[in-house]
Amino acid sequence: MRFSTLLATPAAFLAGATVARAQDNPIGDLPIIGKPAPGGMGWQPAVTDLAADIHWLDNMILVIITLITLLVTGLLLWIAFRYNARRGHEPKAFTHNTPLEIAWTLGPIVILVFIGAFSLPILFNQQEIPEGDITIKTTGYQWYWGYEYVDHDFSFDSYMIGAPATGGDNRLTDEVRAQLQEAGYSEDEFRLATDTAMVVPVGATVVVQVTGADVIHSWTIPAFGVKQDAVPGRLAELWFEAEEEGVYFGQCSELCGIAHAYMPITVKVVDQETYDAWLDWAIAEYGGTPREAVTAAAAPAGDPAIEDAATLEDAATLEPASD
Repeated sequence: MRFSTLLATPAAFLAGATVARAQDNPIGDLPIIGKPAPGGMGWQPAVTDLAADIHWLDNMILVIITLITLLVTGLLLWIAFRYNARRGHEPKAFTHNTPLEIAWTLGPIVILVFIGAFSLPILFNQQEIPEGDITIKTTGYQWYWGYEYVDHDFSFDSYMIGAPATGGDNRLTDEVRAQLQEAGYSEDEFRLATDTAMVVPVGATVVVQVTGADVIHSWTIPAFGVKQDAVPGRLAELWFEAEEEGVYFGQCSELCGIAHAYMPITVKVVDQETYDAWLDWAIAEYGGTPREAVTAAAAPAGDPAIEDAATLEDAATLEPASD
């Protein structure tokens, strides 16, 4: 049985303990990059090629629709002025105009083909999942996220600091302020920050398997340009390669119940050395498979890594010698 299914009060205690344990976490201070801004209307900074492609495509389509809007508006204004009845023009009666009908049929077709020539490759790039350096399974629950690092057989849950799922009431109390500060966040990150976060190394190809445990949720990080519905009984995938170290926030993007607004997503992108240190810490914290054993299992026959890992495993199973 998952600890997350316990009653609210014990869950709050566990969440507080998780925040307290963050002091032993080897991840230091990171810049907060992927974060919504009050009154903001633009994109968050793009830190993946996927997000950069989406931003470029959006800007290109914006230019096209702006030109179309200006053309149509200009034609309407010109016709309203040029052929106004006050200028002595009599309306003509006709049923069709073949050249005009051909033009307004072929014109939109050419525009749509032009847009499709750029948008479809971007879509295929998102949907064609590469071989990942890291595979993480994320499961949406009411109302928090669970993460499983499948290569190392450990998992943990991620709650919003001060959320109903941890016994909070969504208010910025002194206790919540203390938890935010202890976890390395400020009051500005309230309702965005979680007690634990997905951690990935910069530049690595990360494949995220997404599913739901109860109702439909949606996992998204705007700065990565990724979004995938978490549907119970189905396992979908997305991928990304983050190019800049920092903290990135997202939120469940599918209406999933009364506390839908309080299940944010936090991803921390760190350098490879810090990631390895965090991975060792997480394996010890959550009871996973050591990195050496995973490397040995993936190494070809005769690889020295196998012998080294076997030696470590044998040493771990030896009993103390008797006097």
